[in-house]
Amino acid sequence: MTPDVSIVIVNFDGKHYLERCLTSVLAQTYPSFDVILVDNGSTDGSVAFVRDRFPSVDVIEAGENLGFAKANNVGIRDTDTPLVATLNNDTWVEPDWLEELVHTMESDPRIGTCASKMLFAHQPEVINSAGVNVDPVGIAWDRLGGVPETHDVDEPMDVFAACAGAALYRRKMLDDVGLFDEDYFIYLEDVDLSWRSQLMGWRTVYVPQARVYHVHSGTTREASPFKNFHLARNKVWTVVKNYPSPHFWLYLPLILLYDLGSIPYSLLARGETAALRGRLAAFRRLPEAWRKRREIQRRRRASWTDLQQVLSPLETPIALLGRYKHLGALPSSGSREGDPS
Repeated sequence: MTPDVSIVIVNFDGKHYLERCLTSVLAQTYPSFDVILVDNGSTDGSVAFVRDRFPSVDVIEAGENLGFAKANNVGIRDTDTPLVATLNNDTWVEPDWLEELVHTMESDPRIGTCASKMLFAHQPEVINSAGVNVDPVGIAWDRLGGVPETHDVDEPMDVFAACAGAALYRRKMLDDVGLFDEDYFIYLEDVDLSWRSQLMGWRTVYVPQARVYHVHSGTTREASPFKNFHLARNKVWTVVKNYPSPHFWLYLPLILLYDLGSIPYSLLARGETAALRGRLAAFRRLPEAWRKRREIQRRRRASWTDLQQVLSPLETPIALLGRYKHLGALPSSGSREGDPS
């Protein structure tokens, strides 16, 4: 029987996560799925371990570190199922995780993406991500990050974006808007995809019953220069490519104020240059991003009014800092930096 869902897992030297992750995935109550592990040139024996311990998992050896975006695209292109799930290797999932996502996806053909409830592995009563919010200046953050699970909704709801660490995508939507932008390498590629999906009129729905436990930044250290560089660079590209006119020009002063205003904080309070270097790297390739923008905006079907239904209110810069306080207390995973999963 041809499966309904392909689950794509990207791995780079994550052998220590794979036993729990793959055991939970293969125990799903949903009956029709297959699993593809795309290995980004691991040197820790991940490939041999999976082939020996989980022979039903299809392993694609990339041979090098392709990054999260491109490696997922490799896995997606290797499948032809109507639905595709992406899942981080540093997660494990409840038995009905996939069933809940598929049930919601099938409730409306306009749904292009379903987001999971991601809970912190070390503190499972606290939310890591309940979908992703985006505000009018293009800042994206995990909805309800750091909030007790008891504060969450009980029923599915529309959100702006989904974290690709545990998401379900409709292939018709991916065929319509395109896959992850491989220039991103890692970080915000899921928000960029969600922007394009929203602009083309697809819904993104958060499914609170689809529960996932996540070792946040288990494969890339939280607040590392590597992470901050890619977040800063990719944020600029995401806004430039996707923010529709004329509101792009109307909001541009505020966008610049919020974005560039964070640089002194990074330089003075944290003593790091990664965020500045990331923005400079983005500006050097603005012509390329602008070419992508022209194609995206040419095909746009949604109005600004449509987008306003899922954009979050703009908050003060001080309030923005409070969104990330809970991440400062995360336990160190000891994992290698540069892992794209």
